[in-house]
Amino acid sequence: MALSRRLTSRLFAGLLGGILAAALPVVPALAQAASAPVAREFPRDIVPSKIILVGDSTTAVIGGWGPSFCARHVTSFAACLNLARGGRSSRTYMQERSWELALHEAEVPGYQHTWMLIQFGHNDQPGKTRSTELAEEFPGYIRRYVEDARRAGAIPVLVTPLTRRMFENGRLINDLEPWAEAVRRVAAETGALLIDLHASSYAAVQAMGEEEANRFAQLPPGAQATRQQPAAATEVNVTPTAVPKLSFDRTHLGTRGADYFAAMVARLLAEEVPDMRGLLVLQPDPTAPAP
Repeated sequence: MALSRRLTSRLFAGLLGGILAAALPVVPALAQAASAPVAREFPRDIVPSKIILVGDSTTAVIGGWGPSFCARHVTSFAACLNLARGGRSSRTYMQERSWELALHEAEVPGYQHTWMLIQFGHNDQPGKTRSTELAEEFPGYIRRYVEDARRAGAIPVLVTPLTRRMFENGRLINDLEPWAEAVRRVAAETGALLIDLHASSYAAVQAMGEEEANRFAQLPPGAQATRQQPAAATEVNVTPTAVPKLSFDRTHLGTRGADYFAAMVARLLAEEVPDMRGLLVLQPDPTAPAP
């Protein structure tokens, strides 16, 4: 028994010694490999573009398709800036100097292309203090947006106004068509790029029907509207985060509606503005027939 244990010990020692002897040449090799310099990458300059959104609440944050478009439908090679503002018409957006701010953004150097997506019409309709006259004034302002954008070195893309979602006897009311047609005419006269969001959104909402279209609102039908809270001081004098005003209506968009129409805008741009395709993240059209 003792002899057997001695033989086993000697055999184990021999094996261990062999393993260590084989491993010793590897250790310096590994150390040498770890210390060897790695060839560094020297990337080419990026070729970025910029997309600026201009319009009213149906494009703006908290109510429009713009936030979802910038967040989910452009690549990292495009800076996407949403300068749309709620309650503005083509006239008041310009007169309050929001357009001037947008033009300054368009003049920022360093971008291969700067695209300006321009959508107005909802607040240009009559009966409001911000309205414009349809025959001459509204198209005159849209034409000026095109001309100013080009002078700033940007590429204007006119967007016909997003449809409202009001039905009567099962038929979608087409109350924004005259303003959409005015935008189409300006695009034709000036040679500006155009995406017909009104026609596409009208067809889609008519096809889905009123019940499904109501899901695009900020709150369900009959829900109590939230009220924007006034700023109030705290014990550390920090202004609290604003609480947005949300409601059920058939013009503005909740998250579901914003995602749906942002995807539509991206698809329309890919079709009508080929130079933008490489900047866009597209999602399949849910209404398209299966191949």
